[in-house]
Formats: sequence, C-alpha cells, structure tokens
Amino acid sequence: MKRLTAFAFGGAVLAMASVAHAGEQYVDGTGYAVSGYDVVAYRGLAQSDIGSPQPAAVKGSPEFKAEHNGVVWLFSSAANRDAFKADPAAYAPAFDGHCAYGVAKGGKVPANPNLWRIVDGQLYLNITKTVVGFWEEDVPGYIETGEANWSSRLESKPASTNPVPNF
Repeated sequence: MKRLTAFAFGGAVLAMASVAHAGEQYVDGTGYAVSGYDVVAYRGLAQSDIGSPQPAAVKGSPEFKAEHNGVVWLFSSAANRDAFKADPAAYAPAFDGHCAYGVAKGGKVPANPNLWRIVDGQLYLNITKTVVGFWEEDVPGYIETGEANWSSRLESKPASTNPVPNF
C-alpha cells in the first residue's frame, strides 16, 4: 500500500498550501474552524496507509485559541497554538477546511475533522466515511483536480454553510 505521510515542508508544499487557504474558511455550528479540532495535533498522530482507519482527531480548547483567515481556531496546548500562529499555512487544512473530494468534484461542501489524511505535509478533510472510500481510490488525482477546481473557480465562492452530516 502506498504511504501518504511525507513531512516535507519544502517550498513547493508551502506554496501549494498557501494557495489552498485564500478563500473563506468553512465553519460549522461550533463557530470554530475545523469544528474546534487542533490542526497542529494531526501532525503528532500516528499516520497510516490508504484504506486504514485514522486515529481520532484531538479537540482544541477555548483556552488556546488563535485567529486566522477570519475565524477562530482552537488548540489543545499553548505550544500547538504558537506553532500554528508562526506558520498557519503549514497546518490549516487544504481548501479552507472543505471536503477534499467535494472540491475535486466541483463544490464546496462541509468536512468532518475525524475523516482526515496528511498527504505530502498537507491536511485534507472529507465529509463521510463513504466519501473517504471514493477519495482514496485516487488520492493524487483528486488532489490535482481539487487544486485546479479551487484555483479556477471555487476559492472565491462563499464557504459552505451546511452542517457536517453524522458528526
């Protein structure tokens, strides 16, 4: 199985990441980016192969918060908050927290913070377990298509206002 967890934060990855964060951030009913989960903590969780389950995401705390891209982000520690503040593009999810598969298919749809992958140093979220199955059939292809859709027509559209299903 292909392993998708390179932690190369070289110029190309950072350039790609910054492109994927310039639109309006998805915020669900919690009022926080990524439903209040700690985006820095994803880096510390055990990574796994495509098709295998991901470890549970880590909830942030209002005690450790930061503002970025017009919204509030929560973290599980001051160290994680400070790491995010030093380089938000390195940690914020692709496509402003919208579902990576949905963006590849041409729309801005919500994403579940418990359905995630880090691919080449970039955090990607998806909406449902079923969608994760589709996305994992061709992760590199969906990322490429998603980036093209994002930069050509989706980035400037308003963020999704739909809730995350089954969350």
